[in-house]
Amino acid sequence: MTLDTLGVEAFDARGATVADHRGAAVIVDRRETAAADIRSAAVVEPAALRRAFRRHAAGVTVVTMAGPRGPVGFTATSVASLSADPPLLSLSLSATSSCAPALLAAPSLVVHLLSDGQEGLAARFATSGIDRFAEPTRWRPLPTGEPLLVDASVWLRTRILSRLSAGDHHLVIAEVVETQVESDAEASTAPLVYHNGSYGTVTPRASG
Repeated sequence: MTLDTLGVEAFDARGATVADHRGAAVIVDRRETAAADIRSAAVVEPAALRRAFRRHAAGVTVVTMAGPRGPVGFTATSVASLSADPPLLSLSLSATSSCAPALLAAPSLVVHLLSDGQEGLAARFATSGIDRFAEPTRWRPLPTGEPLLVDASVWLRTRILSRLSAGDHHLVIAEVVETQVESDAEASTAPLVYHNGSYGTVTPRASG
């Protein structure tokens, strides 16, 4: 017979009651069960994931880098600010993309944040089988060698820190070493976004 069966609370050396230990055991057991459930849960089909993310509006960028046979670039909606200190961003690219070998080899890249009205530029860098840097694309090499799209009002030059194979994509983390924002872009230029299969933009709501 224990003290708690006589109506007296039993305490351990730290002052915890028997009831405390029993409650903690129940919580741990529930957590372990939940963890086992999530590990064994089936994942959704790729089509279901795509259908969900069609509802997510994303900023449109063009990523460029120097390749072994000339400039390389692709349109991306996966670019995200990752850290402010140190300044990091992340992006991903399909492992089957024609740009993947260049991305895996390049030491640096430039991310161009596109503005409303630059749908043509975004579509061009998303089209396969063409010279994306031919006219009407306007570009020049930076002193460090990366191709710069001169019509982009905002761009960030980065050095690649790490690459990770994640599912059917390559995930890249890069450190920002230089940025350029045109003075009028800070206040007046609306961004180009991609949502539900179409390009668009966002505008501030009227106050009041």
